[in-house]
Amino acid sequence: MAPSISMFISTPLSCSSSTSLLLLPIPNCTGTFRKTSSPNHLLSSPRHFNRRHISQAKFDKFDAPIVESEGHTEIPIEKEVSLDEDSDLPNDLVGAIQQSGKASAAFASAGGLRSIVELLIPQLESLDKEGAQAELWELSRVFLDTLIEETGVQVKAIFPDSGSAALLKFQWKDARFGIASLSDQKPVDKDDEIVVMILPSYQMLECVERIASDMSDDLPRPLIMWNPRLFSLDVGVGFNVRRLRQDFLSTFSTVYSMRPLPDGAVFRCYPGMWKVFSDDKDRPNRYLLAKEQSNRPDSTDLEIIFGEFAEKSGEDKSLFSKVGSVFSSINRFMKAIS
Repeated sequence: MAPSISMFISTPLSCSSSTSLLLLPIPNCTGTFRKTSSPNHLLSSPRHFNRRHISQAKFDKFDAPIVESEGHTEIPIEKEVSLDEDSDLPNDLVGAIQQSGKASAAFASAGGLRSIVELLIPQLESLDKEGAQAELWELSRVFLDTLIEETGVQVKAIFPDSGSAALLKFQWKDARFGIASLSDQKPVDKDDEIVVMILPSYQMLECVERIASDMSDDLPRPLIMWNPRLFSLDVGVGFNVRRLRQDFLSTFSTVYSMRPLPDGAVFRCYPGMWKVFSDDKDRPNRYLLAKEQSNRPDSTDLEIIFGEFAEKSGEDKSLFSKVGSVFSSINRFMKAIS
């Protein structure tokens, strides 16, 4: 059946009674992650998402044949294979965004206040680098609409700059959520029940912290950062600034994370645990669960997990050299931002 409509952070926070008015069901995060092929662009017409476009959202590593029936897309799965170890993984980019919306709604319904959704997917990051803002905004709307569908509350979307916010207010006259920008003097209204910051960048970190602080001082309400870009490897960023940034981000919980790797993926969908998947060499386009744990796996964890998994499954040792470069890059990045 067609995927139901449904969206960044680190360790769970305690529940707050002040948000108990959000009595929402906790949805399951289900789906099947598989490889798709697509054109180089994400959507030929960003404003009009149809099933063909959705199913062909490109996931660099993930592409498989598509079967369409009765107006919706189904994933071809061998009859003898049940949806088991990789059944939590989404079908495609839009499916991941919808899934993350459900996870964010579940976290808010449980009393969670600060959360992050991170989609570290090559296609999405490529759009960000290329400045393809129209496509990014449309994808963010998928998340916002899903969040509203799941919660039924007043949502405020805060975009990075006033120009984008003004344009989207004009283009999205039918939007069910409020629109503001990080540079607004007072972007959050008292009637806003959930606030979502869309692609906040490190250049606007001061504004992000100010809004978060104001929301904490006022009636506490859920604050979600959707694909934040709060880190920079610029040498001009001093240690104290990085430490303050780390301290601030440590107050958030990662409720949804999708990060493809050369031979698998790291995935988390609240309320589930962190999961590390490895390619299934016997089933093309499918994945095996290598490990699940309560905390985000770091580069050392990943090296151990993939090493043990390769040894147990009799994988060629060349796997280590391919994945090792990824771990080295992660280590360098983590040292640079710590």
